[in-house]
Amino acid sequence: MTTPPESGAQLDAASPLPSDLPAADEPVKVPLAIEDWATVIIMALLACITFANVLVRYLSDQSFAWTEEFSVFLMILLAMVAGSAAVARDRHIRIEYFTERGSALRRKRLAQLGALMVAALFFLIAALSLRVVWDDYRFEETSPGLGLPQWWYSIWLPIVCTGIGLRAVGLFIRRSRATPDTATDAQA
Repeated sequence: MTTPPESGAQLDAASPLPSDLPAADEPVKVPLAIEDWATVIIMALLACITFANVLVRYLSDQSFAWTEEFSVFLMILLAMVAGSAAVARDRHIRIEYFTERGSALRRKRLAQLGALMVAALFFLIAALSLRVVWDDYRFEETSPGLGLPQWWYSIWLPIVCTGIGLRAVGLFIRRSRATPDTATDAQA
């Protein structure tokens, strides 16, 4: 007795791919592999640090004090790098009710406006955070856990925010060059 085939789409070598699969990444000048590899490296560091802390805590009933400080820094950096990848791939948060309604030209203009606003926000954060980095350096602030110079951590905020802003500018340029029909197809 044979079992009935499972319901739903089945993919094998002979089956065509469904049409609703998301398209590959749009071509960009600066490779998206930068964010992808940075994400992999940061996640690997987080896993190693956490594993080492768990192992030491299990064997000695004590933990490394520095792991929490590094873990928090790496998680914040991971969120920023992932945000950069989301902006570059046009997968950032938006209100679909507004961006998917109306004519193709309206959707294109909203995509351009969204990219421009993201760029403006992150360039503003980068500029304002430079003052924080300078104050950390000038006043010789140290981290609370290990006593490391605080600017070692805070310097990454303006760097990554500038990267996100540049990715948003690239997205704005790509949306500006696209015809209204292809701009909405790239978002789908």
